[in-house]
Amino acid sequence: MLSRLFAPTVKVSAHCDLPCGVYDPAQARIEAESVKAIQGKMAGNDDPHFQARAAVIKEQRAELAKHHVSVLWSDYFKAPHFEKYPELHQLVNDTLKALSAAKASTDPATGQKALDYIAQIDKIFWETKKA
Repeated sequence: MLSRLFAPTVKVSAHCDLPCGVYDPAQARIEAESVKAIQGKMAGNDDPHFQARAAVIKEQRAELAKHHVSVLWSDYFKAPHFEKYPELHQLVNDTLKALSAAKASTDPATGQKALDYIAQIDKIFWETKKA
């Protein structure tokens, strides 16, 4: 009898932990743009102190970009998204690998490759927001 008294009268569900709108691939893109920009600046400056500082910042920004992509994958994208976009798992994996490569490299081409992958995630993300 008590169980019926305290039973919920309305069942609710949500696809994210917080109200929609808190997820956005732009966060990953901004960090990846920083990685690429730093890679470019590193090529034009031979000062060892600058190189050391730039390397640390570049690696931090790459980690932040990886974090933002991982959060989209684990918290935002849900089963219906993966069903509609079966390439999404591989795309996220490729993006994370590209960001790891950019983290370890001073070549801006690696930063651009990560940005290209993030752009693909961004496209899918905004398509899911329209649905």
